[in-house]
Amino acid sequence: MEEREFKVEGMTCMHCVNTVKKALSTIEGVSDVEVFLDTGKVRVKLEKEVPFESLKQAVEEWGYRVVE
Repeated sequence: MEEREFKVEGMTCMHCVNTVKKALSTIEGVSDVEVFLDTGKVRVKLEKEVPFESLKQAVEEWGYRVVE
């Protein structure tokens, strides 16, 4: 199982955290998502290969910015 971590800008509350979690959880191959509001970091566990661009797009569709 692969794990990826990246930073997301624009999250200010638990609603933002839940939105980012939900957006990433809809991607096939994502098995777990952890979002840390205080640092802006997101940790994603993957069951199979998922392009980083797919993760980024899912988050940015909701108005947040992914910092690689």
